[in-house]
Amino acid sequence: MGRAFEFRKARKMKRWSAMAKTFTRIGKDIVMAVKEGGPSPETNARLRAVMQNAKAANMPKENVERAIKKASDKDTANYKEVLFEGYAPHGIAVLIETATDNNNRTVANIRSYFNKCNGTMGTQGSVDFMFDHTCNFRIAKVEGLDLEEFELELIDAGVDEIFEDEDGILIYAPFSSFGSIQKELEERNMDILSSGFDRIPQVTKELTEEQIADVEKLLEKIEEDDDVQNVYTTMA
Repeated sequence: MGRAFEFRKARKMKRWSAMAKTFTRIGKDIVMAVKEGGPSPETNARLRAVMQNAKAANMPKENVERAIKKASDKDTANYKEVLFEGYAPHGIAVLIETATDNNNRTVANIRSYFNKCNGTMGTQGSVDFMFDHTCNFRIAKVEGLDLEEFELELIDAGVDEIFEDEDGILIYAPFSSFGSIQKELEERNMDILSSGFDRIPQVTKELTEEQIADVEKLLEKIEEDDDVQNVYTTMA
């Protein structure tokens, strides 16, 4: 069937794999949100945020409803958010966010990835300080909105920066400001398209192509793990 067919097939499989991983991550977020604040999005701000992200990721509505129903079952295991830290080859700091129902399994798996790929698993706090923990929102464009004025109005809610691109308006702030910004946007009846959190490296490191390949080998193993939600590094 030729190389072109195989290339398209490989890209399609990779896209499906990424989509499945995204849906799995959102499903866990739904479970944690429901266990924490109940199954009603009207009274559960965290669940509202997750549902917005599910919509942005094109997760089918029936999948979301099924996840909420499953999470409401008291027999459904809860997930615990656990942060892992370490170093990839060539001194690249790695921060790994996980959601796990079996911490012993997750610890063993993450440690094995570092060991197999010439990395070093660190202790709590060993690299976390190298990243700024931030939150972000994407809202729909509002005709006639003065961004500079809007940014000034949201400073008290904790907003750092606001930008506009072809897909909407982006809002960035410290992690601790997530709740106050979500409340402010909802009170203004603004259409929140998605929201989330990032860990932005304060300093990054340039590597050669060969060194990048060494780091990517470790990152690929980590990202394939079902317990892993997000991975952040100091690689430029």
